[in-house]
Amino acid sequence: MIFDTHAHYDDEAFDGDREELLGSLQNQGIKAVTNVAASLKSCETTLALAENYNFIYGAIGVHPSETAELDENGMERLEHWCGCKKIRAVGEIGLDYYWEEPDHEIQKKWFVRQLDLARRSRLPVIIHSRDAARDTLDIMKAEGAGEIGGVIHCFSYTKEMAREYLNMGFYLGIGGVLTFKNGRKLVEVAEYAPLSSIVLETDCPYLAPAPYRGKRNSSLNLGIVAQRLAEIKGTDRESVERITWENAVKLYRLQNL
Repeated sequence: MIFDTHAHYDDEAFDGDREELLGSLQNQGIKAVTNVAASLKSCETTLALAENYNFIYGAIGVHPSETAELDENGMERLEHWCGCKKIRAVGEIGLDYYWEEPDHEIQKKWFVRQLDLARRSRLPVIIHSRDAARDTLDIMKAEGAGEIGGVIHCFSYTKEMAREYLNMGFYLGIGGVLTFKNGRKLVEVAEYAPLSSIVLETDCPYLAPAPYRGKRNSSLNLGIVAQRLAEIKGTDRESVERITWENAVKLYRLQNL
């Protein structure tokens, strides 16, 4: 059984065959998926997917690149949605300095506010951090994010940075980049991090593993990632799938699953 802990099935890339694809996942061993919002609009579509499919859960939040749209009314909507039974996390939230906009101070403001929302809602967080390693870590430490818990999505930093998050009790989200020829840094992280602290994710439709890199990704490709992780860890794919499933259940607090 595989748990895809981070997907975007409400993305327009799936408009042509969403129902058919989602209908095939469970028969292919994908037994649970968390669809992760990135904007207020995608919070609504994420909720709809979670309501329509019993194996899909949701995360509610505004991606750092979309934080310019946030205001107090938006925060009230997020707080309301966090009370829905199938919403299992606040995310994806964080910092993204790859682009100049939104202003970094705007991103920081709403990152802190959404961390606080997660704390009050008693939900874990899904952290997006791109080219913002130090500021992300500094804010999370200042806000006591270790008490909130969650996952560093699409982990892309060094082994030393991984150590910081592991010490805070966070999981590391690992996906298709693990199979890339230029993914050596992530391989080093995967070698270092205990399997008990890793969850599988696609970030689909993005980041398809080799040999499908550049094509539309889906949860059906997670077996490739599990196999690569098994090779790195010197174990078998079945053990990787079992342990990462157990980790995902703990991450999203779904012990009755």
